Amino acid sequence: MIGVLKESEAGAKTDDICRRHGLSSATFYSWRKKYGGMEAGDAKRLRALEAENAKLKRIVADQMLDMSAMKDLLHKNIGKPMAKRRAVGFLMAERGFSERRACRIVDLARSVQQYRPQPKGDEAAIKRMKELASDNRRYGYLRLHAMLRREGLVVNHKRTYRLYTEHGLQVRTKKRRKLPRRDRVAPQVPDKPMQRWSLDFVSDQLADCRRFRVLNIVDDHSRFCPGQIVDVSIPGARVARFLDDLALRVGLPEEIILDNGPEGTSKAMFDWSERTGVCLRFIEPGKPVQNAFVESFSGKFRDECLNLHWFRSLRHAREEIERWRSHYNTKRPHSALGYLSPMESLMKTTAPALETLAVSTLLLNTQTQPEDSRSNRS
Repeated sequence: MIGVLKESEAGAKTDDICRRHGLSSATFYSWRKKYGGMEAGDAKRLRALEAENAKLKRIVADQMLDMSAMKDLLHKNIGKPMAKRRAVGFLMAERGFSERRACRIVDLARSVQQYRPQPKGDEAAIKRMKELASDNRRYGYLRLHAMLRREGLVVNHKRTYRLYTEHGLQVRTKKRRKLPRRDRVAPQVPDKPMQRWSLDFVSDQLADCRRFRVLNIVDDHSRFCPGQIVDVSIPGARVARFLDDLALRVGLPEEIILDNGPEGTSKAMFDWSERTGVCLRFIEPGKPVQNAFVESFSGKFRDECLNLHWFRSLRHAREEIERWRSHYNTKRPHSALGYLSPMESLMKTTAPALETLAVSTLLLNTQTQPEDSRSNRS
């Protein structure tokens, strides 16, 4: 090709060159337009680049086609081999792909695609398994496997489990016992103090990574906190003893609202309720908004006390929490009380019963001060 173009450049006529080499004039002019002025090496490199470019175009076109086919499989679950085999069949039927190409897109070995399962003769084992499962309704697959193995029907427990699940013979687990439906707690504020208390638990962590819990008790009318329990474990019997202690110091309300935790629903709390005559009212499961007063108190307690201290020990936690409770009851302004503290709100009330309550709780605060604080004051 380059030799023919060189003859033309040397001055030979185009018709003579075409006649001598058996070319058409269109072919000659096409060569001169494309390769005119080139050497043989340059022409070879140009041809190689053209071939490489055509190859890359084919690869890109194939990739685009594969991506389009994969988009058709987006909504198909192809995680298991059987699902992948169905996807390969879909691509071969709908897209006209070859088996090799479809398997490459789905990432499935061709040996798996070409495999045809052989019947294993499980009819006798299935029939006997159904009989045993019918006679022994609470037997799981391992017990059924042991019984089938005695009769020589199965050997591998995985085969037993496959047949067990395919025919829906799984033992139904016992459903979780549902809590009885509670009466909906009225959201209005009580008319007077000592009418209704609310209880709730919060938890935190000491410096040595031990967890501890705090029982919060709030009067729903005055927002007064008569006491808190701080310990690593607070069972129902401990709560009942603490309420008896509060009864001697402050008195008891007409009713107490609490959630459905194991502490409140324990036998000790129900016995205490029958003994004292205080009504225990439980909120509906999953509705803490029905216990909103103590939930609000717990949020303030965590934000203003628990999140601001790094407790070195359980004693340190009790001292800091008691100090915060005393500040909350006597000094902290409460927006729902006209920015008075709970103690000021109680003292402002003129009823003699409320004055008695305020004086007794003030004495309670004095008696529950840590020993170190009392010694420092003296």
